[in-house]
Amino acid sequence: MSNPAPAPSELLDAVDIEQHLNEPLPMDLELRSSDGATVRLGDVIGPKPTVLALVYYECPMLCTMVLNGLLRSINTIDDLDVGKDFDIVAVSIDPDEGPALAAEKLGVYRSKYRREGSSTGWHFLTGDQAAIDRLADAVGFRYVYDEESDQYAHGSSIMVVTPEGRLSKYLMGIDYDPRSLRLALVEASAGRIGTAVDRIILYCFQYDPTSGTYSLAILRILRTLAALMVIGLGAFMVSSHLKDRRRANAASS
Repeated sequence: MSNPAPAPSELLDAVDIEQHLNEPLPMDLELRSSDGATVRLGDVIGPKPTVLALVYYECPMLCTMVLNGLLRSINTIDDLDVGKDFDIVAVSIDPDEGPALAAEKLGVYRSKYRREGSSTGWHFLTGDQAAIDRLADAVGFRYVYDEESDQYAHGSSIMVVTPEGRLSKYLMGIDYDPRSLRLALVEASAGRIGTAVDRIILYCFQYDPTSGTYSLAILRILRTLAALMVIGLGAFMVSSHLKDRRRANAASS
């Protein structure tokens, strides 16, 4: 949540992103859509997985880099589409920003995505301070307003949310690996999107919450291979035993 501005030396200490994995979002939270309508968070999250970003639309640098990084990543994911397989929800942390600014920013990013049928999957929202604080608390997004620069100091991350409104994954920074984002969406969907191959990949790869990426789960693979070897050896021994018995029976008859 937003706190009173600290001394400059303490500014960075007040900024943090605390991962609240598997925690629920306040789905009854009321915000404003880009056309000025009042919407609940639950109206724009579900029945598909969602990528959530807390930004502010007049941010001179970092928020634009977050949204640009997200755009680059989803443009690279060829087989999953915004509006069809997942949605994008951005929420401003600045209570002075309103629907007109949200609509302007929404138009920019929606036009750069350029996939048919995706327009309904983009939601750029604003809200009052109480709503912003409640959402920021829920996702662990610690930010602070710096009066001297007239800007918000904040971290950079996007969050993948399940269709039921639980925080599934955090992808940190401003450059989001398309493979990791895709796997995070597939995992959050609980099988609603993706392929059988994806489920095998998710078994072989594990999510690192520190880096926000998926890496090869060596130990898990070794355990699986060891189990398969034991099963194979057991099958071979049983088969050999049966063959020996058949030979013995044939010799005695």
